[in-house]
Parts: sequence; structure tokens; C-alpha cells
Amino acid sequence: MFERLRGFSVTVLSVALCLFTLAEVNYNWLQPQSSLAVFVGIGLMLCYLTTPIHGKLKGNKFFSAFDTVLSLAAGACCTYVVVQTEPSFKTSWAEGISLANRAGIETQTDFFVGLVGLILVFEATRRSIGLIVPLLALAFVMHSWYCHASVEYNWAEMPAWLLPHAGQNARDIVSTTFLQTLGVFGPAASVMFKYVFLFVVFGAFLEMSGATQFIIDFAEKVFGNSPGGPAKVAVLGSGLMGSLSGSAVANAVTTGSFTIPMMRNAGFSPHIAAGITAAAASGGALVPPVMGAGAYMMLELVQPQVTFLDIAKAALIPAVLYYLSIFLIVHFYSRKVDVVAVGEKKAPKRISKFEALVFFGALGSLVLLLLLRFSPFKAVTGSLMVILVLSALRKELPISAIPRALAVGSFFVATLLYYFLVVELQPDASGRQIFEAWLAAGIVGMFALLTFGIAHPAWRSSVVDALKRSAKNGVSLVAASACVGIIIGVVQQTGIATDFSAVIKGVVETNLFLALLGIMACSIVLGMGVPSVVCYLLMATLMGSLLGELGVIPLAAHLFIFYFGMMSMVTPPVALAAYASASIADAPIMKTSFAAFRFSLAGFTLPFMFVYRPELLLMNPEGGPAEFMPVLIAVSLAVAGILALAVGIAGYLFTDARVVTRVIALTSAAMLLTPDVTISGINYGVATNIAALVLLAVTGWLNWSRSRSANTTKPAPV
Repeated sequence: MFERLRGFSVTVLSVALCLFTLAEVNYNWLQPQSSLAVFVGIGLMLCYLTTPIHGKLKGNKFFSAFDTVLSLAAGACCTYVVVQTEPSFKTSWAEGISLANRAGIETQTDFFVGLVGLILVFEATRRSIGLIVPLLALAFVMHSWYCHASVEYNWAEMPAWLLPHAGQNARDIVSTTFLQTLGVFGPAASVMFKYVFLFVVFGAFLEMSGATQFIIDFAEKVFGNSPGGPAKVAVLGSGLMGSLSGSAVANAVTTGSFTIPMMRNAGFSPHIAAGITAAAASGGALVPPVMGAGAYMMLELVQPQVTFLDIAKAALIPAVLYYLSIFLIVHFYSRKVDVVAVGEKKAPKRISKFEALVFFGALGSLVLLLLLRFSPFKAVTGSLMVILVLSALRKELPISAIPRALAVGSFFVATLLYYFLVVELQPDASGRQIFEAWLAAGIVGMFALLTFGIAHPAWRSSVVDALKRSAKNGVSLVAASACVGIIIGVVQQTGIATDFSAVIKGVVETNLFLALLGIMACSIVLGMGVPSVVCYLLMATLMGSLLGELGVIPLAAHLFIFYFGMMSMVTPPVALAAYASASIADAPIMKTSFAAFRFSLAGFTLPFMFVYRPELLLMNPEGGPAEFMPVLIAVSLAVAGILALAVGIAGYLFTDARVVTRVIALTSAAMLLTPDVTISGINYGVATNIAALVLLAVTGWLNWSRSRSANTTKPAPV
């Protein structure tokens, strides 16, 4: 009985979290802090109900009851913030003053609730993503408290290298990190609420609609008969799926379940099949238009402010180059080991036209709304509306014609009623204003369709499962963003980030390359234990300004940090995307991790390339739009470098490459992919690039000659 009630509560909270987020980001009924408190509160409650205190204690009745108490406590703490913030509850405010207006003069109840709330955030984050982030947040809290205590109680002052500052006492820390708008309910939770979680919901409904199967079938149709076709299917499928889901691990699991068996069946070793899948899946979050959570955090963090289209445009060429590198490595490797094509074993499935319509309808509407400069949350809501309407028309949906007509009818009736009864347009309204009004009405219709889907027994399981899957995938991100908010609150209140950047800058002085190497190492190490979005947020908060001070274009600096947060997904020893792929392929984890690292090696060079050659981001060195010819030169050199890298890694070009040939190819790649060489103030970049192209040509000529010789010496067929 208790477990059934617990399961029902998880379902209700999951549905509530998704529907509340969709409604609130579009209609803004609550105060910003209140809406974030509801969002975080439901997320924490779900975390405690679904994630046990320890894996071995799962199912233990005592600890299940304890988790339920913690879930209720988390909900109560966040509800307190809502009550003390919303004007509707003004009669309940302490001394008639809202929580925001009593900063620094909080009551004892405020302090107690805030302290309990902080502890619950730490524990929820530990359960969902491990110890690294909560320990890091606790270190920042204790650092701030000790700095204050060293003055207050005349304790030993911290040495300069520990970056001492004025610090805060316990009450001020609780106020900053939980009760006010800098911490748990601050920028990190706001980005997660307004952008990231919506795309989690979007991805779940996209999968429900059958679009995932279309991606696999389409990729198989394109590459099914080429050498190493299954691996190329994995590359293309992961790129398409990742551009919409934005999650490396989810991408690896979703596409890998289809492509890894295909690759193994074609002759790829299990760890190679899993490594290719992990490498391709990790790049999905770098592909516009979705790009994972980091892209939306850049909207808040990059200064001066940029638009989403600026970010997507800048990310386009590096994303294409990344997938081109994996494709070339896979192609050369397949020719070397002589794996068969899919078409030699079976004909690819027929592509469902309806699933193609769903996929391109979702992607097209999302891109169109972004191009029309609608906010990302409005764009993804509009695209979700398209998915739901088309899903109601799927023949696979097990409902008869009349309920199907009622489902679609509920959408159109609600849309028309809202437009004609609620929307008020001026007689001289512009075309855009009319379009915005219809979009707003369509969103109301979408909620009517969702309500119908939850109510109708035949469709209920699909809709509720998609909502539950969204909540399950988003819970760890909600907890992590709340915990990262604690760090951001302390950093912004104390100014420690400025001191940290100054110390690092003093170490690297004016050497940009050393600074980039340091940030790369920190991002990879930190990303091994936390989601890439959390890694990006932490590194951007602490070190984003440093690269700007060293002359890097702000958007290029943030994309640099974002890339290495993603590359941590395939960096041994902790490579989460590789782990997920290895579990599907039944392959050794470490062998898979190193294979994924090898196939994604270009991803470790691209960030350095676009920092030193911003033309790859379609920007000039000053940050403005780049001209065509510099972009063409930069892209051509990058493609040549990636080709050389693929030859060196795979060991094939026309025929098997000898060790010397591979060394020459890798040398050429290093010269083409590394920054321009400057010695004694003289730039040797042009000479280096020409020499590298000559080496690549020599590599090609040597192997082409060997392949011709091998062909002429083969005996004629009898």
C-alpha cells in the first residue's frame, strides 16, 4: 500500500512539474522567485522519492519512510519561500514585509527554514549526481564563513593563496544562498527552468512521437550500403538526435540501442562499436539548434549579451567539423578492417513518411520560431505543440476515429476560443502581432490536448510516461542547478571570482595558450564527475572573465569552456557517455572509454582552433561578422587538418598506412590544427600551414602509390 501510494505520488509530481513549467514560463503567473521555488521544490521532492540514500538500501521500508519525510520537508521549505514572496499571501508575511524586502533582517523562522533547505539541497545533489558538486559548494560556504569568523573571533587569517575576503556569518550565508535570489533560486535554476527542462520535455515527447525511429531509419537509408555503414548510421543518427535532445548520455542510450547491435553484426568489435557511439553521442550537444543546456546559460552569462541565433551560428561550423572528423575516422577504419555494409546483410527498412513529418515538423517549427526571434522557451513550446498534434494523428496510437477526432478537436476548439474570446488586437496590428496571438492561442490548445491525453485511457500511458521520463531525466539537473546556485551566490556576494581570475592571470601572465590549457584541464577533471552543463556553469562563473581579459572574444571563450565540458563525457577514466555505450555493447568499460577518446580526438583540438581562428565561428578577431574569404581559408585548413588526423588515427588512406606514414599524417594534422606559430614576434603561421599541406600531399601520394602497386601485383581472377 505504501509503495503504491509512493508510486502514485511520483506520477502526480512528475506530471505537475512538467505542466507547471510549461505553463509558468509562458504565462508568468507567479513572482520569479516563487516560480523557481515551486520548480526546485517539486524537483527535490521527486529526487528524495526516487533516489535512495544508498543503492543498497533501495526498498528498505524504514529508509523509504525517511525519504518520504525528507521529500515533504523539501516541499515545505520551498513552499515557505513561495508564501513569503507572493502578494496573495501578504497576510502571512512576517511583520508585513516580503522575504525579498527583509534581506539582512530575516526572522529566526526564516533562518531555520533556509538552513534546513540548504542541507536538503546538499543531500539531494549528492544522491542524484554524487559528492563532487555538494562538497565543492560546501567548501565555498565554509570558506566564506571562515573568512568572516577569522575577523569576528580573531582566528588565524587565511594565507593569500586561499583568497581571503570579508566573508559572511551563518545568517548572511543562509540568506544569500537560500532565502534571496542569488543562490538556490538564482540564475542557475532560472536557466534550468526557462530553457533546459523544456528541452528535456521536448525530447521525451519527440521520442514518444516516433521521430527517434525515423532518425535511425533515415541514417540507415543514407549509409546502409557504404563501407562501415552501421558506424556511419551511428554518427549521423547521433548528430540528428543530439541536436534535439542535447544530452550525451541520453543520446548514447537512445541511438546506441539501435546502432551498436548493427555495428557488432557488421564486424566491429564491441568496444569499438560502443566507442563510436559514445563519441558521436557526445557531439550531439554541440549541434544547433538545441545544443544542450550550455547554449541557454550563455544567454545569461556572456557579456555583452548575445542572442540564441548568435550562439547557434557560431557553433555551426565547429559542430560540422567535429562530425566530419568522426565520419572520416570511421570510414578509414572500416576500410582498414574490411567490415561489411548493412545492405550486404539486409535491406534497410522503409522510412515512415509520417515519422519523417513529425521529425521535420518539430525541427522546422523550432528553427523557424528561433529565426523569427522568439524566445527559446516560446520556440520549444511551439514545437512541442506541433509534436502533440501530429502524435494525435499517428496510426500507431491505439484509439478509434472518434476519440482521435475529439483529441484534435480539443486542440482547435481551445485555440479558436482563446483567440476570439481572450486575445485583443489593435485594428492596425502587424503580421507579427497576429502570428504571436495565434501562437499564444495554440499553446492554450496544446494544454487542452495534453489534458485530453492524460484523461483518455488509451493515450494516457504514452503521455504520462513521457511526462514521467521528462521529470526523471530532469531531477538531477534541478538538484545540481540548485547546488550550483549556492556556489554562484557565495561567489557573487564575496567577489571571490575576481580574485581567483587575478591569481590565475598572474600565473599565466599574458600567455593565452597556458590559460587555455589550464581551463581545458579543469573542465575535463570537473566534468568527469558532474553533468556537463554544471561543469560549464562552474567554469564560466569562475574563469569566464579571465579569457576575456586575455583578449578572447567572449562568445569564443564560453564555447571553449562548453566544448571541454562535453568532451569530459568521453575522457578516461570517467567517461559517462562511454560507460552508457559499453553497457549496451557488453564491452569493457576502459577499452570503450579509450576508443571513444580516440574517435573524438578532433573535439579536443577544435576549441583551440576557434579561439585562435574566430573565423570558424563566423566572427572576425574583433568579434564582428567575418568576411567570406577568411572563413573559407580557416575552414579549408581545418578540413585538411581533420583529414590528416583521421588518416593518422585510423591508419588508412587508399591502403593500410605504415607507421612512418601515420606519423607524417599526425604531424601534418598537428601543424594544421594548432594555433599560428609566433617566434620572436614573427608569425610563421602561413609557412607552417603550407608545410603541413605538403606533408599531407606526400602522405596521400605515398599511400596511393602503394595501393596502385598492390593492385597491379594481385593475380588476375580465374
